[in-house]
Amino acid sequence: MTKSFKKVLVTGADGFIGSHLTEALVRAGYETRAFVMYNSLNSWGWLDRPAEDVKGNFEVVAGDIRDPHGVANAMEGCDAVLHLAALIAIPFSYHSPDSYVATNVTGTLNVLQAARRLGTERVISTSTSETYGTAQFVPITEEHPVNAQSPYAATKVAADQLALSFQKSFGTPVSVLRPFNTYGPRQSARAVIPTIISQIAAGERRIKLGALSPTRDFTFVHDTAQGFIQAMETEACVGQATNIGSDFEISIQDTVALIAEVMGVEIEIVSDNERIRPADSEVERLYAGVDKARELFGWAPEHGGRDGFAKGIAKTAEWFQDPTNLAAYKTGQYNV
Repeated sequence: MTKSFKKVLVTGADGFIGSHLTEALVRAGYETRAFVMYNSLNSWGWLDRPAEDVKGNFEVVAGDIRDPHGVANAMEGCDAVLHLAALIAIPFSYHSPDSYVATNVTGTLNVLQAARRLGTERVISTSTSETYGTAQFVPITEEHPVNAQSPYAATKVAADQLALSFQKSFGTPVSVLRPFNTYGPRQSARAVIPTIISQIAAGERRIKLGALSPTRDFTFVHDTAQGFIQAMETEACVGQATNIGSDFEISIQDTVALIAEVMGVEIEIVSDNERIRPADSEVERLYAGVDKARELFGWAPEHGGRDGFAKGIAKTAEWFQDPTNLAAYKTGQYNV
């Protein structure tokens, strides 16, 4: 059963996935409210530079996901909430784990408490493939055990369980969506694909990287955004955690080679110890099983498989090669 909502709130709308999702909602005809992190510069993050076809067609509310009153005010009058606000950089979670608990766990609790009080019709809480840790079997289905290998992953496991517990305890219509390694235009340079592409786009040919052997299931951001919308519209997702991925795994080393091929350059990989996770914290293999998403809400990646990945890489590289976009990145510095 599908259901459309009139007004949708996106938390974390100023970020990478959130900004693309905000645009996708507007294009799908939803009245869209974007919740962005308050700052004294009145910056809306990536929504300061939205696509031309959606500019001026969404509402922006600034606040802090850690503040329950601001969160509740932002949710007032919204039929559905797509909750993406989070701290996500794994290395920084080694440095500042308290901030991850406050943002990822307490922030999610604030959304859930407000949804319960306001009678919000649907909440989608964003998870991560990192909750599974290194694959114990592939493809990784939703029945795979959770195994947090970083403070970041631990806070996301906690947030997932909080969300699902509210559905069981109070009937709050919550779903958990678990994207695998989303990539695309606007992604932070703390992630491996923009790290590679931005260095090449800046003229570097000796590319600094961490571990090369881990495999990932990279999902193009437009596919991820569509997954959120389809999950939101599907009542069968309530009380469920659902993976979305590209149905394809590739090693970091082979990803580097593909990017170099797409961008038409020859490069040398330089090992950078600063970028290597502690051994027991490195997730060695991620490969999504997406049958449940297909069955529940008919989702399938448009950029699936190796060919789809190459197309997504080409679109991402084209965006980064625009000097205006590249100027937003400090390509010579490691972004924790």
